[in-house]
Amino acid sequence: MELRQIEYFLAVVEHEGINGAAAALGVAQPTVSQALRGLERELGVQLFHRIGRGMVLSAAGRTMVGPGRQILRDVTAVEDLLATAGGELVGKLDIMAFPALAVDPLVGLIADFRRAYPKVTVRFTDLREEAQAASVIRDGHCEFVVAHLPIDDASLEVEVLGSQEYWLVYPPGTDIPPGPVALGDLPQIPMVFVPRGHSLADEIEEAIRVAGARLPLAVLAEHREERLPMVLAGIGGTILERTMAESAADRAVVRPTSPRFERPFGLAYDPTTLSPVGRAFVDMVRAAGLTPH
Repeated sequence: MELRQIEYFLAVVEHEGINGAAAALGVAQPTVSQALRGLERELGVQLFHRIGRGMVLSAAGRTMVGPGRQILRDVTAVEDLLATAGGELVGKLDIMAFPALAVDPLVGLIADFRRAYPKVTVRFTDLREEAQAASVIRDGHCEFVVAHLPIDDASLEVEVLGSQEYWLVYPPGTDIPPGPVALGDLPQIPMVFVPRGHSLADEIEEAIRVAGARLPLAVLAEHREERLPMVLAGIGGTILERTMAESAADRAVVRPTSPRFERPFGLAYDPTTLSPVGRAFVDMVRAAGLTPH
């Protein structure tokens, strides 16, 4: 197995196909295809299902992604040590973030880090399920995870970045008095919810039921980013992170809840496996004074 083969495999995963991978790598498409087939022959497994011109990860391919990224990070860590000895930090900052948290202060921290270390590249991807926050680090998919707290793994360290509040968002023209809305007094408007799964929205939905409100369901949206467009289209109300809700205040009716729902979020990592780039990023986060020590 060659490092180049792993790089090409991960490029196909990240760019969703050989064409995008070849363009990103600056090589010909047959070069990527040959490297993949060679890797599959060596491993004795099929990493992708080839459907027409499309590429879909097989079960073996999905298993390969985390270890493959860990291998590249380990190799990069050696290069980082040599570069650091020369006074300049290079390498990759590898972060997965729950989409609702991919805002400041995280974005500001990444921008500051890139200004301080311009030769470091950033891989910034979505964490679809917060329940997987610890496992994606343990399985090598990333070096850092940004998620709501607590994260259920005592071996990980966490730098608290802030807290996030959830608000109600209703279609334009909804008649609701100003100020916080008591959960027991929510209007009988159909709601757009996401499937239950370890988020603060789950807790709010449960609190609504406990308060005695029985709200009709309009849509169960698999993807969280679908909720706001559906509200603006008049399909129903929903519960959104405050920053997202306030960004739509000129197009929708937004209200805080009573009681207030808020949860801290932070940057989680395994301190025993940090790369030099990772350690530098942790130092910058701590220096920003966002979390007490």
